[in-house]
Amino acid sequence: MDIANKVAVITGAASGLGRATADAIVARGGKVMILDRDTDKAQAAVSELGDQAAYVDTDVTDPESVQNAIAATKEQFGAIHVCVNCAGVGSAMKTVGRENEPHDFGVFDKVVQINLMGTFNVLRLAAAEMAHNEGEDEDGERGLIVNTASVAAFDGQVGQIAYAATKGGVVSMTLPIARDLSKLGIRCNTIAPGIFNTPLMNAAPDKVKEPLIQMTQFPKRLGHPDEYAQLVCHMIENKFLNGETIRIDGGIRMQPK
Repeated sequence: MDIANKVAVITGAASGLGRATADAIVARGGKVMILDRDTDKAQAAVSELGDQAAYVDTDVTDPESVQNAIAATKEQFGAIHVCVNCAGVGSAMKTVGRENEPHDFGVFDKVVQINLMGTFNVLRLAAAEMAHNEGEDEDGERGLIVNTASVAAFDGQVGQIAYAATKGGVVSMTLPIARDLSKLGIRCNTIAPGIFNTPLMNAAPDKVKEPLIQMTQFPKRLGHPDEYAQLVCHMIENKFLNGETIRIDGGIRMQPK
């Protein structure tokens, strides 16, 4: 579908990959609703993006909060055509720790709730709204969902059990969702990023970043958020891309640690 005049809801869009995606969609004539909990950064983004952007404080794990965000988007922009899920959290904890203590169950549950349950919560409600769109051209396309997994879904490192499990879940539900929504003319794809220069990673010390860069084949650097955003835009525009997970990682294959 053409990006111009289309409406996207983007979770985690106050910064990082989500913000880069919001920038790219607005630059191409689209409109974005930022779903985030960081009010200051989200409002700053809206101020910079102008009338083509708006913000609603949203807890992706709360069905009522997300439903309110969907309703606010419909009221503000009239429809939803694209849903991009970028909200997520990480964790670093082994199954059994140094003192033989088990992985904290509360930490595991929190990561699952945000990364997996939150992703599904948002996409299910966005898709239900997309179903009301009038189908475009001879294909009858009504919308697109883009979820964010991670290379950890395939190459999870030591201590990434919760994170890798949730991102693997996002990958695994991509095809069933695409199949579920096919009769509605709604596509679903997933992006599995490698190591990107987001605010979280940028704040990490060199001793953390350098080994990751060395695992990357080419180019030997962290990914730029706008490179992720370019792939989102391609997924919007390429209607035959559906039910697919694409790694964007510079050829990285994560070592155990």
